[in-house]
Amino acid sequence: MAVYVCADLHGYPLEKFESLLRQAGFQEEDFLYVLGDVIDRGPDGVRILRWLMRAANAQLILGNHEAMMLGCDFLFEEITEDTIDRLTGTKLEMYLLWTQNEGQPTLDALAATRREEIRFILEYLREAPLFEALTVGGRDFILTHSGLGHFRKKKKLSAYTANELLWTRPKITQRYFDGMTVVFGHTPTFFYGRQYEGKAIVTPTWINIDVGAGYGIRPMLLRLDDLREFYLEE
Repeated sequence: MAVYVCADLHGYPLEKFESLLRQAGFQEEDFLYVLGDVIDRGPDGVRILRWLMRAANAQLILGNHEAMMLGCDFLFEEITEDTIDRLTGTKLEMYLLWTQNEGQPTLDALAATRREEIRFILEYLREAPLFEALTVGGRDFILTHSGLGHFRKKKKLSAYTANELLWTRPKITQRYFDGMTVVFGHTPTFFYGRQYEGKAIVTPTWINIDVGAGYGIRPMLLRLDDLREFYLEE
């Protein structure tokens, strides 16, 4: 069994993502971790969520965009222009935060989705973990959406807040644990410089695998067993 990770698909076309899995040799006996932000920006976020919910060999790690969607769960009894026009106070702030972060494609897809299915999707997201610690191929890994905010070596993973795991943007000089690799996304790698555009950043203590699928750049898979990178061949 091999273990793969990807991150920040942001509504990337599902068929192209499935092509990437095939190109990487992903099999039924393998396992995939998706490090959050499958929704928003692109049109296929809800389709990817459905795919994940059906997959017995895949696990979503919650991202900040899924957290924003959960923060707007009050919308989903009935998504109409009238419902949105009546929003005030904190609910309006949550709605604006989500839509200003390109949540409208997801909201549009959910407006055409049956309420019962939306409830299942929300339950799935509420149960999604914020991190995963595992050993693969003799290496220790921590998987999370955005890295570890306010990092301290002696700080337990369970002590990190949701914000520290969902919204952190580590500096290129950040060092985490010796002998353990933190794998995350959230910050597109080209934010660190154009020399990183479209490819992972690998440092001695962390790997950023958000290569910019939310901006139309081909996504990638990382196989933890041997740290091999796979990029969609189009």
